Amino acid sequence: MTAVESEGGPEARPGGKTVDVVLERITFSSEENGYTVAKGGVDGSADLVTLVGPLLGAQVGESLSVTGRWTSHPRWGRQFEVWSYRTVLPATVQGIEKYLGSGLIKGIGPKTAERIVEHFGTDTLTVIDEDPERLIEVPTLGPKRTKTIVAAWEEQRAIKEVMLFLQSVDVTTSLAVKIYKKYGDASIGVVKNEPYRLANDIWGIGFKTADSIARAVGIPHDSPDRVKAALQYCLSSASDSGHCFLPRPNLVSDTATLLELDNAPIEDALAELVAEGEHVKAEDLPSAAGTTPARYLAPFFHAESGLAATVLRLLSASADRLPSFSAAPWDKAFDWLRRKTGAALAEQQAEAVRLALTERFAVLTGGPGCGKSFTVSSIVALAEAKSAKVMLAAPTGRAAKRLAELTGHEATTIHRLLALRPGGDAAYDKDNPLDVDLLVVDEVSMLDTIIANKLLKAVPPGAHVLFVGDVDQLPSVGAGEVLRDILDAPAVPRVRLTEVFRQAAESGIVTGAHAVNKGQAPELKGYSDFFFFANEDSESLAENVVDIVARRIPQRFGLHPVRDVQVLTPMHRGGAGAGNLNRLLQEALTPHREGLPEKVYGGRIYRPGDKVIQLRNNYEKGRSGVFNGTVGVVTGIDSVAHSATVRTDEDEEVDYDFSELDELAHAYAITVHRSQGSEYPAVVIPLSTANYMMLQRNLLYTAITRAKRLVVLVGSKKAVQIAVKAKGTGKRHTGLTYRLSRTDG
Repeated sequence: MTAVESEGGPEARPGGKTVDVVLERITFSSEENGYTVAKGGVDGSADLVTLVGPLLGAQVGESLSVTGRWTSHPRWGRQFEVWSYRTVLPATVQGIEKYLGSGLIKGIGPKTAERIVEHFGTDTLTVIDEDPERLIEVPTLGPKRTKTIVAAWEEQRAIKEVMLFLQSVDVTTSLAVKIYKKYGDASIGVVKNEPYRLANDIWGIGFKTADSIARAVGIPHDSPDRVKAALQYCLSSASDSGHCFLPRPNLVSDTATLLELDNAPIEDALAELVAEGEHVKAEDLPSAAGTTPARYLAPFFHAESGLAATVLRLLSASADRLPSFSAAPWDKAFDWLRRKTGAALAEQQAEAVRLALTERFAVLTGGPGCGKSFTVSSIVALAEAKSAKVMLAAPTGRAAKRLAELTGHEATTIHRLLALRPGGDAAYDKDNPLDVDLLVVDEVSMLDTIIANKLLKAVPPGAHVLFVGDVDQLPSVGAGEVLRDILDAPAVPRVRLTEVFRQAAESGIVTGAHAVNKGQAPELKGYSDFFFFANEDSESLAENVVDIVARRIPQRFGLHPVRDVQVLTPMHRGGAGAGNLNRLLQEALTPHREGLPEKVYGGRIYRPGDKVIQLRNNYEKGRSGVFNGTVGVVTGIDSVAHSATVRTDEDEEVDYDFSELDELAHAYAITVHRSQGSEYPAVVIPLSTANYMMLQRNLLYTAITRAKRLVVLVGSKKAVQIAVKAKGTGKRHTGLTYRLSRTDG
């Protein structure tokens, strides 16, 4: 049995009552604090009662002994407020059948549970626990199925034993399962003796969670291990905000605030970390004020240094895998292209073609409608005419598909090009380079330092690399500002396309994007592909967005509301944030339907038909990994196998164990940052002055340029004005430009 109690324990509260409950349904559960809203039958009654409180991951179908009190909610009526609970194995045939058939045990669904209980009766749980080989007596249960059920039962029992300890130190059930899966029987020892190790080893556990566990197991407030873990956490948090390093004073100050300690022990711990050299690296970088004492997490230091060294190596290479272009008759080449494509290159485009085919490393940038795609197609066509080995890549599946469509040449994601393996190591690297003469990488604005370094390390000597991207878009979600930093280095050859072609200039999407980029409000009337719905009421803005997505756009343009329409919002929180919009859009587009499966996990409900997005790189899923930002649709929920199936935008079916569902979030609405590298038929952008901190020019520009056929702005004209006037949040802490500009090698 597992007991879970809130602070102070039930005995500390007067008037407590204990009732027996069979949990029938979980309506809501917060992974942050364990607060749960559920329905259950109390003391054998068939009438369901609402239970609210810290149920900490209790499973549907379980029998619980719950302590708390009866209350009356003004809107929801009579409820039982939970203070604590313990799980109780059911004793009746009906209870055992419901318990086993709830999906709690992998391999047992309602029908299998019915057959098992019919055979063993009230002895069922004893048989499974003490003599599980007897399960083979049940008709249709063969050895393989029996083995699966026994293994799942053993895992549940072992987890329950570890849970008792983990929940006593305030670890939520979902995290307890992850800890157990990582460390097995060693879980308790790791948690007691090395709690900060959890933050490094387990996705979903950061410093704050590890720190609360450490306090619960008695780790001192000023422990050097605690301070070192906090320093690394602050550097990691900075990387989440795009920084490759933090200046030492900033790092010390941030850590002191986090730990509520003086600077002295933090300075000492930081000096020790730097001296150890394993986790934190130090370097003084030049700045306007003289020098900046930069402190890096080791992976970002090595990635930034390696990326700069590789770019400089490419630029200075004497070998050339495209030698025929070094003295090419360009007038003839461009005339051949004109006959082949039916269009002539503009002067800037021709310059970019020459640069890409003669320089070992070059950059092509420019806004929408300026002909980047046609320029890239021309470069690829000329290279292939000389039998060159050409590879095209982009950071996301959607961007790779678009690149392939525009050029008529196969394109892939960078992750698949490098064949990244579990752990993040690439099959292709400096020692095993790609067999390529020309590598074209699109949507480089979203390329972070880590992946850019992996990519360029795999380029063989003499190959040509062309980076293509729009430098005015938002920088990468990951750490670094690769495209901007490279363009700030004088040694790197580049062409910026600035001429907007006539046909593109007739598009409201293109003209609107360029207006925003110049700090001007876009023209909100007179275009067939660009619309504005005024809504000054932030409270009703979300409902307005749902109506536009679910009804108006499908009716007028014939676009599918899930497949073709994407809501891009500045923020995750708030009424018009991604979180609330996803909840409302799910209710409108994939509502609950009686008889269809669904899974509640982490405060979210997953249903077949849901649009979802991957939240982290997982190199062990799919053919060669599923990566942060990958979008897909849930195609199945299997309560017996405890899994959900997602078809990704790369047309791959990927299975997720229920315990892995925190890797997925709904994606009817996503933040603009998460949309980078993607293109959608229609984009809906809610803008509210309530989000004024996030209203920035490059954010609105990026959102508009994600649309292929239709942009709909919804909200306040004042919010639009705020966005176009705000230039952005300033430079990230990076050292790439300096490293590319050094003359000492």
